[in-house]
Amino acid sequence: MATAMASCSGGAVQGQVVLVLQGGGALGAYQVGVYQALHEAGLEPDWVIGTSIGAINGALIAGNLHDERLARLEEFWDKVRLSPMVEPMAAPWARHWYANFATTVCGIPAFFTPRAIPWGGIYAPLGVYASSWYRTEALQGTLANLLDTQLIALRAPRLTVGAVGVTSGELAYFDSAREQLELEHVMASGALPPAFPAIRVRGEPYWDGGIYSNTPIEAVMDDQPRRDSVIFNVNVWQSQGPAPSSIWQVLGRQKNIQYASRAESHIARQKQLHRMRHIIRRLKHHLPADQLKDAEMQELTSHGCGTTMHVVRLLAPEHDGDDYTKDIDFTPDGVAARRAAGYADAREMLGRRPWLAPVDPMEGVIIHQNAPMTERLAKS
Repeated sequence: MATAMASCSGGAVQGQVVLVLQGGGALGAYQVGVYQALHEAGLEPDWVIGTSIGAINGALIAGNLHDERLARLEEFWDKVRLSPMVEPMAAPWARHWYANFATTVCGIPAFFTPRAIPWGGIYAPLGVYASSWYRTEALQGTLANLLDTQLIALRAPRLTVGAVGVTSGELAYFDSAREQLELEHVMASGALPPAFPAIRVRGEPYWDGGIYSNTPIEAVMDDQPRRDSVIFNVNVWQSQGPAPSSIWQVLGRQKNIQYASRAESHIARQKQLHRMRHIIRRLKHHLPADQLKDAEMQELTSHGCGTTMHVVRLLAPEHDGDDYTKDIDFTPDGVAARRAAGYADAREMLGRRPWLAPVDPMEGVIIHQNAPMTERLAKS
């Protein structure tokens, strides 16, 4: 069984604390609530892995001193929050639609701004770094004032962000443990086409990693050497849901499934692989000592390990009015509701701390999941 180790915050956990953050635009406010609960509990992450808005939230954590992280996250979300004056400009029944329409037409001044439509429209040859509906220089300026890449280089916590090569089509993880991360790495992870333009990294164009894999948990599962871990896997998209009954609902359901990125099946496969590694490790102990000296046998048995990874899946709930446009719901009420949900979900899980319970020594991946919001409300 894995021994209890201390995270960088000093909290007792089984190995390193890892925070895995999905992409999802305005839905990323849920992640702020999760981090707030961890921060207040003294359970700071040793490693943050993010895609898109998850990469931005992760960079704000890794790029600030411990006591300033939550304040910088709050400042960022204050800056990208839609003006509270927008919604009242429409009738009550149309406020949700009008707010998201205003975001689509006008952008978010501290985040993205509309690009002038060129002569030739969508067929205009603007180049990969300008072919988008919006410009993102505003986001670069916002982040430059809110985080310090020199602190990211200290790897306390380690930061990994996912992006996909535009020409290669391959997913890349930019990792502070292997290279100096700059703003362009974070910007590339959030460059969702066709809304946002590609970002140049190492002389090549990159897009949002979420179009390839929006749940970057494989980064920690495949890391070498493997370490005992408690992985807070923060999911803002609902892979399961009721059957839609209109084209608009079909669009919303399709988007949820797409950006949930087969998270459950990825974790299930990792669970199988880690169990097999534990079996190999157990079998090694039954081999004669002379066989263990054989080079081929040493190579084969090296695939075994005894690490334990607790995957704490936090599933963001759906909110009233959520639809296809929920990821651009930067209204004050929307941001506040999602942050509150993340805070409540994380506090509930921290209160139970299931990762400290005894586990089957043959299991390498143990899954803990928060109860659905409807179930928690029924119990309250």
